[in-house]
Amino acid sequence: MSSDAAELARRLARDAETVCRYYLSNGRRQGRYWCVGDVANTPGRSLFVRLKGPDCGSGAAGKWTDAATGEHGDLLDLIAANRGLDRLRDVLDEARAFLGSPRPIPPPWKPQVPRDASGAARWLFAVSKPVVGTIAETYLRARGIADMHDLDALRFHPRCYYRGDADAPLETWPALIAGVTDLTNRVTGVHRTWLKRSGLHKAPLVDPRRALGTLLGNGVRFGIVDDVLAAGEGIETMLSLKTVLPRLPMLAALSAYHLAAFDFAPSLRRLYVARDNDAAGCFATERLHTRAKSASIEVYDLVPVLADFNADLCRFGASALQLHVTAQLVCADRVRFGAELDKLAR
Repeated sequence: MSSDAAELARRLARDAETVCRYYLSNGRRQGRYWCVGDVANTPGRSLFVRLKGPDCGSGAAGKWTDAATGEHGDLLDLIAANRGLDRLRDVLDEARAFLGSPRPIPPPWKPQVPRDASGAARWLFAVSKPVVGTIAETYLRARGIADMHDLDALRFHPRCYYRGDADAPLETWPALIAGVTDLTNRVTGVHRTWLKRSGLHKAPLVDPRRALGTLLGNGVRFGIVDDVLAAGEGIETMLSLKTVLPRLPMLAALSAYHLAAFDFAPSLRRLYVARDNDAAGCFATERLHTRAKSASIEVYDLVPVLADFNADLCRFGASALQLHVTAQLVCADRVRFGAELDKLAR
């Protein structure tokens, strides 16, 4: 990169949130990142732009990744893709015009949580209660998940705070709280799913799912990992697999981006990737195959029939899902982790 381009990239990165609000206006800030669907400013959450960090190196501000496509780069690359510019001269001219033109300065972002987000997450998890007998249990049962045993990673809070953005009023809704832990089983974050008061559906909010704390490298764990693990994106996806393979340890990474990057336990020897049937799921699976093989870990895909395994469970039932998934395990794991079909049918 030329010195001129490098300097422009640094200037853009120092004001990364303003760049994102201008070029990716359909996105929103989530913690240290700006999240949007893609470089074309499509609504969604696949593309992450880091808003704060050093000028260069790991974790630099302005760096972005699209988990659905694998594209990545700095803010000059983002502007080029957003504006359809293929000549460096045009990209630099656009960047200079942006930096030099008067534009509204966004109000300073007000953190919704204490500076120690992981500490706030641990507090929220601690004050929440087990899911059995709560609206959270109603929600899970409505998704086809009937087994409430060994769900220590899940809690319920009857009045969990929600704010749509910095200027929106504070609301309270019931919420399913999932504890995110590291390899030492220390809570580093939580994932909140706000629910309708009936418990039958998610709350009617713009973004009814949010994470708090440190997610990267960690996940929501069901069971103790020894040498075999199944990992996927969503909580409901992995609980659907746990319904039919209750003895197989599971991890929900909460997004394709985090699934591609979760930390492997030193004892792990075989990994099953429970992928979603979409572009982001395929990208995460490819990344995990590469990482696992370099760590001498066997890796196999578990592929749903529909969009994900919860959709399969709701459509086809537990017995059919168990047959479909067990056929994708290696022989030794079919015996070790398989559940009896007559128990699932009850």
